[in-house]
Amino acid sequence: MENKLTIKELERTAWELRLTALKMVFHAKSGHLGGSFSAAEILTTLYLHSAVLDSNNPDWSARDRIYISKGHCAPIYYPVLAKFGYFPEEELFTLRKMGSRLQGHPDRNKLPGVEMSSGPLGLGASVAVGTALGLRRQKSDSRVYCLLGDGETQEGIVWEAAMTASKYGLGNLVFILDYNRYQLSGSVESIQPIEPVTDKWKSFGWRTVSINGHSVREIAEAFSIVKRGDTVNLPLMIIANTVKGKGVSFMENTSTWHGKIPSDTEMVLAIKEISAHLTHKS
Repeated sequence: MENKLTIKELERTAWELRLTALKMVFHAKSGHLGGSFSAAEILTTLYLHSAVLDSNNPDWSARDRIYISKGHCAPIYYPVLAKFGYFPEEELFTLRKMGSRLQGHPDRNKLPGVEMSSGPLGLGASVAVGTALGLRRQKSDSRVYCLLGDGETQEGIVWEAAMTASKYGLGNLVFILDYNRYQLSGSVESIQPIEPVTDKWKSFGWRTVSINGHSVREIAEAFSIVKRGDTVNLPLMIIANTVKGKGVSFMENTSTWHGKIPSDTEMVLAIKEISAHLTHKS
């Protein structure tokens, strides 16, 4: 599948995949919607526009590597992978079922396109740094992307990775912070503040840009900063300002919907609100 949708196509696709994620979680009666909805545009743009990948050859040596460190966003991650062509879209509704390849958190040994089994927060950062260093030493021009949650950056392993990436001048590395400002048990600010985010990452020796994480155009422009074969020796942090639960009014900007399942009534309302965005995008 050609991974170069237009901006308008990407915008619509992100909303379509939100709706799919909602239905998957409701069907499974388990899953994380809040952080999946906040990452919809980021993952849609990365896989269907910016990254160099081959759905017919998931282990292609020249591919870009994408690590989803916040593995609980599987409900949006899986539809993006299926849309790209890694596996049949019909399989999406086996989410969290016994024997399914679509576990609650991604398993690289089960599903094509998954670079790392994730769940333990912070782990993706160190794996991405190690991969970027290894690829550079192999003289590969592949890029490495890692999606992090904001609560996840309270983990010390993330900052160890940040220092290491800067030390080795990993200009082929891109971190994306899904900055929706809420985590499992409350707001990031109330649990363990991470501000000033931009200044912190700059002080660790990273190029840093802050964008609207729901603007496909801004996301694509940020991803275009790191080009294959560049000789820049600074890693890039994209701070994507997002909304937890984006697209469903009663799910937005609250930790309540980190992993809650909609009731029948809530499901009807959620479908109506997301569908309204699709009508607007048509």
